[in-house]
Amino acid sequence: MGRFLQVTGLAIGLVGLVLQFCISIPASMEAGRSLLGSIVFLFSFFTILTNIGAVLVYTSLLSSTGYAWLPAFAGPRMRAGVAVSITVVFIVYATVLARLWQPQGLFLLCDVLLHYVTPVLFVLWWLVAGADGRTRWSDISWWMLYPIAYLAYALVRAPIAGEVPYPFLDVAKNGAASVAIAALAITALFLVISIIAAFIDRGIGHREAKRVR
Repeated sequence: MGRFLQVTGLAIGLVGLVLQFCISIPASMEAGRSLLGSIVFLFSFFTILTNIGAVLVYTSLLSSTGYAWLPAFAGPRMRAGVAVSITVVFIVYATVLARLWQPQGLFLLCDVLLHYVTPVLFVLWWLVAGADGRTRWSDISWWMLYPIAYLAYALVRAPIAGEVPYPFLDVAKNGAASVAIAALAITALFLVISIIAAFIDRGIGHREAKRVR
């Protein structure tokens, strides 16, 4: 089951990312951005970056010999961290962002693949085959660096580029206080999911240890 989820998640993740790139770049250029600006804007979305992380984790563990193609993405800290991040992608999109726009056609397909299907598949894979009890409480501090660094990047880029990837990060439109509250809420959500993931991983580790005995 773990191998099936891994290969399926990898295939769907790649399809979603490639298709999103192919349809988003032309649409972005039609909206007035340059080619480089369109590429930078696309890769400024937390969803895109996190789905790339999921694909890299899957890819790193494809070898049948046990050798990791991408060692940096094969370890338990990275696997759990991506599981946390892609869970946040699912929750924030489903509860906040989905109602803000109505994608059609291929944009709707990418929307469903990258915000719903890939998060569910990755978390299922992590629960079945990715979690092994080697997560440490200190790993949470490493996981938290990702959303904090992303928020810093998005907020610093906003006045320079004149745009934000997500409307709740728009200081010019919503005000600094509103953006700060949104950022704190998402950071708190990320922390809660991280703690839950650490508990789950350690629980799986204890269960496997008992089974070995």
